[in-house]
Amino acid sequence: MKKLFDGIKKDMKFKTAGPGKKLTDDTSTKPDVVQSGSGARPNRHGPSEGSQRAGAAALARIEQIPRPKIGTSQDAIRNQVKRELEAASLAEKDKAESEERSKVPVMAPACLSVSGVYFTCPLTGATLAKSDREVHIKEAILMRFEEDPVEASVMMIHTFNKDRDKVKAAIDIMSKYIENICKNPTEEKYRKIKLGNKVYQEKVRSVEGSREFLEALGFTSIMLPVEGKEEDEEFLVLLEYSPDALELMQERRDRLQRGEPVRAQLDRQPQVFRSSPNAQRFELPPEFYNMTSEELKKEQLQRSELVEKNAMLRTKVMREKEEQRERRKYNYTLLRIRLPDGSLLQGTFYAWDRLPVLFAFIRESLVDGWQPFELIAPGGQKLQESEEVALAECNLVPAALLTFAWDAAVQADIAAAGGKSPALLKPSLLETIRTLS
Repeated sequence: MKKLFDGIKKDMKFKTAGPGKKLTDDTSTKPDVVQSGSGARPNRHGPSEGSQRAGAAALARIEQIPRPKIGTSQDAIRNQVKRELEAASLAEKDKAESEERSKVPVMAPACLSVSGVYFTCPLTGATLAKSDREVHIKEAILMRFEEDPVEASVMMIHTFNKDRDKVKAAIDIMSKYIENICKNPTEEKYRKIKLGNKVYQEKVRSVEGSREFLEALGFTSIMLPVEGKEEDEEFLVLLEYSPDALELMQERRDRLQRGEPVRAQLDRQPQVFRSSPNAQRFELPPEFYNMTSEELKKEQLQRSELVEKNAMLRTKVMREKEEQRERRKYNYTLLRIRLPDGSLLQGTFYAWDRLPVLFAFIRESLVDGWQPFELIAPGGQKLQESEEVALAECNLVPAALLTFAWDAAVQADIAAAGGKSPALLKPSLLETIRTLS
């Protein structure tokens, strides 16, 4: 269409008339008018001033860049705002991750001791990269609606909303709705929730998943007349209130109150390596660090001082303060355990995981995990399984090599009884044994 108008403009030739005459357009869009019964030449008229303005406006509309049409309904506006917020959130997330990665030296994947930090979705069992876990869990929860809408909506409420105070307030109000219905099942007013109500708007509607939960209970959206208003308003109405339905509603209220956020679980990525002189060499990806490269260098210089400090007797308050500082420096830690045959067992942990978590990981990897054993940290510190001490507090971040040893007294008893030394690692782990580069 634009080319057509450009052609029209090019072909338009304005001629100069004689003295005292007006400019005329040979390509006027008006057809020539021939008066019947006469041989007079047709009268040609130039476009009127109004026609010229209309043509110029039409041409301007054709030449301008088209813009998308924006919906005017409330739902369309909300959807558009939601999409824009999601896009802005993703952009902000990408920017933050990019800045975080720039804090520490970036190394080629082949040089790294571990390719990254991974998680397991508790709903699907899928292994997820750190950046994918949140989206995957949301999708997994939404898929649950086909099986159990109550469970899915409870998961939504506890997982999709970060403000725990707002979640608690919404749960308290929805619990009150249920309690009022159960105490007064025949009272119609308790089985109706006006969505324009101030309390609902401020406390319930703002919590994602709340409406889905109410609908899963049996509430239905109905437009009802409101006294003093010309137009009907939307209500959520509970139509069924049999004794069985009321009892089930109370059970679902309890599920809502006991709900917990669905969180991806850290995948320890257990790996076994053959005996290697490179056992103490660690090259970690950026996910392990929460500090700049300069801070990292300073930390490495202070490591020997920290070893001595950890050997000293400290109060609980001192340990807690140090643990808080360590949490700010590191997010995760990569630990290797050197076994009696020289092989190495490796796993990823949170920096604030405690010693019982480490011991449990090792026991789950052993054929005879029930037997007592000892763990020796760098510097000769013996770790105690019963101590609720964070790995960071034991100076085991961001990576460390520990030494495993069976309990000597138990091994002596086994040998005296003619028993053999137990096999170490489970066959499933040995199937994937690798050489440490």
